[in-house]
Amino acid sequence: MNDIKRGRNERREGAEVKLKGQVVWITGASSGIGEELAYQLARCGSRLILSARREDELKRVKQQCLESSGLKDEDILVLPLDLLKRATHEAKTQAAIEYFGQIDILINNGGRSQRSLFLETSVDVYQALMDLNFLGTVSLTKQVLPHMTQRGTGSVVTVSSVLGLAGAPLASGYAASKHALQGFFNSLRTELYDSPNILISTVCPGPVQSLITQNAFTEDLHKPVASPGDQEHKMATSRCVSLILAGVANGVKEMWIAQQPFLAFYYVWQYAPTFAWFVTKFLSKKRVQNFKSGVDADSAYFTKAKTS
Repeated sequence: MNDIKRGRNERREGAEVKLKGQVVWITGASSGIGEELAYQLARCGSRLILSARREDELKRVKQQCLESSGLKDEDILVLPLDLLKRATHEAKTQAAIEYFGQIDILINNGGRSQRSLFLETSVDVYQALMDLNFLGTVSLTKQVLPHMTQRGTGSVVTVSSVLGLAGAPLASGYAASKHALQGFFNSLRTELYDSPNILISTVCPGPVQSLITQNAFTEDLHKPVASPGDQEHKMATSRCVSLILAGVANGVKEMWIAQQPFLAFYYVWQYAPTFAWFVTKFLSKKRVQNFKSGVDADSAYFTKAKTS
């Protein structure tokens, strides 16, 4: 047991040592995984660029980072950014580089999820998911990566999802956008064979306690989620982020981060896809039935559907 604890402490210390002083640009930094990334990186001593649409929320996150770490005000740049406004990404990147002189790590975390059935969902929702989750991420990476290749070093870390590995009902558009990210970054990694010191890392979290469900798209662009549901069965955001940073510090190219039974399910998809299809058919039926009865999709496997 002591050896296990010692190993965990060494991994934590390794991340703190390797990430200290690094300039890290986080998108989607105003809530959820992005917000927690900011807090933990601040405690590691990383210099931060915080981006999202809501400047007031970014300032709140910055203040909490300053209060919980040894960073100074000038070590954190609040840089409002809309991933949908791709024409602004070049200027935003130049502003970040001019402020710190470099960008060591880009963490593509911004995006939205989905909770709706395909037959009931507007095509506009699918367009919005691809524009935000996929093209917005590709656009920002397009601006930052030349800076890294010129310097010969850097990391592009993209928060995808386990749904980028295998689909699930009620999230067909979200899963499509994450599959697109997986394919894009897997291909990009192969193009950078002459830049061995640039890490292209993809993070695939399972259900995590955050606002992603509350902010998800539904069948209509402007219709909010009725109820975000219970979050207790999901992985704590702090635990997810701790594992992400350990992976980044150690150059891991792809990370699957989830609690059981979710992680086991995706290992089955990887190594026994025929059996996985059989299990998926059963679980998907339950998930859809619960959703139609008013139970939150993420808790569908832990909750019985309403009978009346």
